[in-house]
Amino acid sequence: MGDEDKKALLGRLTLLADAGTALASTLDLLEGLRRVCRVLTGRLGDWCVVDLLDERGRLERAVVSHRTPEVLAPGGYEGLLPPVPQDAAGPLPRVLRGAGPLLLADIPSPNRAANPLHARQLELFEQLAARSAIITPLRARREVLGALTVARTDADHPFTKNDLPFIEALVRSLALQVDNARLHQQTQRIAERFQRDLLPELPQLDHLQIAARYTPAQAIAQVGGDWYDAFVLPQGDTVLVIGDVAGHDLQAAIAMSALRNMLRGIAVDRQEPPGEVLRRLDLTIHTLYEEATATCIYALVKGPQQGGLWGLHHASAGHLPPLLITVDGDTRYLETGAGLMIGVDPAHQRPTAFDELPAHSTVLLYTDGLIERRGESLDHGLTRLRQHTAALCREPLETFCDELLNGLAADTNDDAALLAVRPAPPTHTA
Repeated sequence: MGDEDKKALLGRLTLLADAGTALASTLDLLEGLRRVCRVLTGRLGDWCVVDLLDERGRLERAVVSHRTPEVLAPGGYEGLLPPVPQDAAGPLPRVLRGAGPLLLADIPSPNRAANPLHARQLELFEQLAARSAIITPLRARREVLGALTVARTDADHPFTKNDLPFIEALVRSLALQVDNARLHQQTQRIAERFQRDLLPELPQLDHLQIAARYTPAQAIAQVGGDWYDAFVLPQGDTVLVIGDVAGHDLQAAIAMSALRNMLRGIAVDRQEPPGEVLRRLDLTIHTLYEEATATCIYALVKGPQQGGLWGLHHASAGHLPPLLITVDGDTRYLETGAGLMIGVDPAHQRPTAFDELPAHSTVLLYTDGLIERRGESLDHGLTRLRQHTAALCREPLETFCDELLNGLAADTNDDAALLAVRPAPPTHTA
């Protein structure tokens, strides 16, 4: 092998490695494909395209990349494509039906298209001045996921049959990573749907207004163990629960489900002070799920007592403190009743705290996704929460929750849950 051949081989191996690294550098499939195409354009071809089939067999032009980005009209080429014809006439339909890779050394004009999908491909070739191209199926587990098209615009340096083995090897590696990314997305969607299905219906009470919100993590890789719950005990007290199981995956959602159901059973069966309920929950978790850890607040709303006052009996297992907001906008964190998180020490004795709730005040329980931001202190997040809630103190409870979530959780990478209760009957119109 001569020096030029060795240099060419090294360049192709480097390109293969760089393309794989580009796709693996993000869990966002489309962003990963954009990065791959930026690697390929200029080093392998002048432009490239990725077309993907979805679960229903629809074909979408997901990425179009050019070595001179200015020639591409923004959003002018991407989007849904015509259906893949059954007869597979035309190179792209043939590839999507399992053929390939295919070398296109003589590209016809669009008026010679065999079907609408073929026409769209030929129009793209004409618009971007392709003189030669290679179309290769993205195939994994005997399934075609889409196609990669790489084109050159220089008639003096066209693709040849000698390029096919390298591009086939390149696309084989990419197809495996595309398949893995799709499997990851499917797992994430299943976990998120599972998590949402576990969120309870809130009790409808004449004497209390209760509202809750949950938003999943913005990062595709994350599904959390955040949950909330609210129900009425046989003796009439209203239970409020919020918690966060450690982890950001399907296992966290499953552990959250088990913990929530155990807590419900203990609460209804024992009807004990919150600190004792959490102690029993900790013992149960330690016995059945020794590796699981979680934070949690368990609270009982009691009232109204004489004089119209309400009371909140509460205990915290390593969770962020409840926030009390009065109708006048005064805010105070209820920091008593704090203890270790669940799963650390089942023998830990847990205190129960009591706080009076003024009429029309709001108690907010929340998870850390609502307030924590990378690179800033927790105190800063807690202060920001007080400021937002004070400004919303007179809003209807549903509006209060919506505005709070929109204002604080929009830029977080974590999932977030909140549960708010207001000891005042809803307004009735005659």
